[in-house]
Amino acid sequence: MEQRKNAGENHHPYVGMWVTADGYIRHQLLPNGRYDEARGNRRSAYQGRYFVNGDHIEYVDDTGFKADGDFQNGILYHAGMIFYREE
Repeated sequence: MEQRKNAGENHHPYVGMWVTADGYIRHQLLPNGRYDEARGNRRSAYQGRYFVNGDHIEYVDDTGFKADGDFQNGILYHAGMIFYREE
């Protein structure tokens, strides 16, 4: 079984900014395995760690809340939302 790793350990190709189509929610996946989520004008609304296993991502925010998502064909599907890589 493949062991999940902190994404920063390998500078994972999913590192970068992911945004909803309207730009309201923005997930910045940092190379150190941390993420920073902004919502609207609220910067750093949520922060925490993330782990990638294949095309699956798990989030653990700094309060202990957990969520997950999947990357498919260059799109991130997370918690009923769709995120696109910001170029």
